Amino acid sequence: MPAQLAQRVHELLADDDEGRLCKDIPESACKAQPGNFLRHVLALIASKTGDGLADPKLVLAWLLSTIGAPAFAIGMLVPVREAGSLLPQLAIAGLIRRQARRKWIWAVGSAGQGLAVLGMAAAVTIADGRSAGWIVIALLAVFALCRGACSVSYKDVLGKTVAKASRGSATGAAGSVAALLVLLFGVSLSLGWIPRTPGSMAIVLALAGVLWILAAVVFVALDEAPGAAEGGVSAVEVLRGQFLLLLGDRKLQHFILVRALLLGTALAPPYLLLMMSNAGGGAGIGPFVVASSLAAVSSAYVWGRMSDASSRRVLVAAALLAASALALAVGLPHLPSGGPGGEWVQAAIFFLLMVSHQGVRLGRSTHIVDMADEARRADFTALSNSAIGVLLLAASGFGLLAETFGAKVVLLVFAAMSAFAALAALGLDEVQQGQNA
Repeated sequence: MPAQLAQRVHELLADDDEGRLCKDIPESACKAQPGNFLRHVLALIASKTGDGLADPKLVLAWLLSTIGAPAFAIGMLVPVREAGSLLPQLAIAGLIRRQARRKWIWAVGSAGQGLAVLGMAAAVTIADGRSAGWIVIALLAVFALCRGACSVSYKDVLGKTVAKASRGSATGAAGSVAALLVLLFGVSLSLGWIPRTPGSMAIVLALAGVLWILAAVVFVALDEAPGAAEGGVSAVEVLRGQFLLLLGDRKLQHFILVRALLLGTALAPPYLLLMMSNAGGGAGIGPFVVASSLAAVSSAYVWGRMSDASSRRVLVAAALLAASALALAVGLPHLPSGGPGGEWVQAAIFFLLMVSHQGVRLGRSTHIVDMADEARRADFTALSNSAIGVLLLAASGFGLLAETFGAKVVLLVFAAMSAFAALAALGLDEVQQGQNA
C-alpha cells in the first residue's frame, strides 16, 4: 500500500493533533499508523458492505420466501445470526487471549463469513426451496460463530494499531461509506437496475462473500505488534459470576425484561416480508433496503441525542413506535406491489419499524452504560448480552408459530410485546439525572 496515499487519507480523516496521535500506542505502532488506519477503513468498508448485501432481516428473508423456504426456517434467520454471535463470545475470548497477534482471529473470522455466504449463494441456486432454507440456516450458524470471533478480536486489534484520537474516525468513515454503498444497492433494486430475481440476488450474496474475503486479505496486512498472551478467567467462572450478579440486582433484571420484550423490533422484519409476500405485496425488496438504510442514517443521531437526556424515555418512545408500526402493518389492507405506490407504502411502514429499532439499540446501550458504575459496567453488558442470546435461541420458536398460524399472528405478538415493553420501560430509573443535573 503506497505510504503517501495512506498518509494523506489519515490526515484527511483523522484528528491531526500531533500531541494525541501516538499518546496511547507504542512508537513502532505510531510509525505504522497511517497504513494501519487505511487498512482498517478498507477492511471495514468491505465487511460492512457485505453485511448490508447479505442482511438476514432483508436480503436472506426475501430470498428464502421467494424460493419457497419454510416459514420456520425464515423465522430462524435473525435468532441464529444474533444468538450465534453473542453466546460463544465468552469461550472465544479465552482463545483470543492466548494469541499474541489477534489480527489473524479477525481475518480468519472474516474469511469464514465470506465462505459461509458463498455457500448460501450456491445453495439458493442449486437446491430446492425447503432444502436451501435449512442449508442457509446451517451456514448462517457458521457465519455467526465467525462474526462473534471478529467482534471479540476487533476492538483489541484497533486499540493496538490505531491511537485513541483516530479510532472513531476509522470506524465512522468506513460506516458512512458502507451505508452509502448499501443505499445505492437499494436504489438500484428499486429502479430495476438490478433484477429482483432469486438468481440476481444469489449473485449479490456471492459478491458479499467476496467482500468479506477481501476484507480478510486487507486485515492480514496490518502491522500489529505482539501482545500479552495470558491471563483472564475461564468461561465457567465468568458465567457463574454473571448468574450471581443477575440474582442480586433487581434493576438489571428489570432492564433485561425490557430488552427482552423489545426483541420484536429485531425479529419482525423477516415475518413482515413473509406476510407481504404471501399477500402478493412483497415483490419489491429494493424499497425495503432503501427504507432500512434511510432509517439508520436519519434517526441514529437523533435517538443518540435523546438518549443522552433520557434513555428511559427513548426506550418508551421506541417501543410505542414499534407497536404502532407493527399494528399498522397487520391492519392495513395489503396493496399489490404492482399497484400505484403499493410497495412504497409497505416500505414506509418498514421505515418506521427500523427507526424504532434504531431507538431501541441506542436507548438500551446508553441506559446500561449509564446505569452501571465503572466497576460493573463490563459485567452488566456481558450478562445482558448472554441473557438475550439465550432468549434469541428460544425466539426461533416464533418460526413454528408462523408456520402454523401465519406471519400475521407473529407480528401481532411482537406488537403486543412492544406495547408491554413501553409500560415496563416507564418503570426504569432516570439514569441520566445525576449526570445532567
